[in-house]
Amino acid sequence: MEQTDIRELNERIRLESSFIDLLSLEMNKAIVGQKHMINSLLIGLLSNGHILLEGVPGLAKTL
Repeated sequence: MEQTDIRELNERIRLESSFIDLLSLEMNKAIVGQKHMINSLLIGLLSNGHILLEGVPGLAKTL
């Protein structure tokens, strides 16, 4: 793979994944202080994986 192919691929990924930033921003408005959890949740959802949320009551696990 040539260097130009990598740059082109990186640009394509950047353009196609721009919705993730918007989605994360909106989720952070509803779920305050749980940035790591939101990132992990998005990774699980986008990779068609299973997600188990554990925590004390009041952390917006049912959103």
